[in-house]
Amino acid sequence: MKPPTRFTRIVNRRRYSVSTATLVASDGYWDGHNHERHGRNTFLYRTPRGAFFTVTLTQWQGEQDTLEPITEDEAIALFEGRLSEHELSYAEAFPNVVIEEA
Repeated sequence: MKPPTRFTRIVNRRRYSVSTATLVASDGYWDGHNHERHGRNTFLYRTPRGAFFTVTLTQWQGEQDTLEPITEDEAIALFEGRLSEHELSYAEAFPNVVIEEA
């Protein structure tokens, strides 16, 4: 699935919209057959004000596409984990996070 071009939701009096946000990462990579991951794809976005949210698109009957606000720590976990297709570098995605040597 391709990232959505139009998806907006208001949560706790805050508007989250893919049309004004930046796509950070996703799991929508081509595996030689398709882009879908078990009928679902997740896309991580950052708003112009630095908030993060995910959009999950589904092909399963009875499920709906979702938009969910998440914390920066949850966004980092997704970026470092299962969302392997990065549209931004780590520093671009999380400009206020200090990276330390292991």
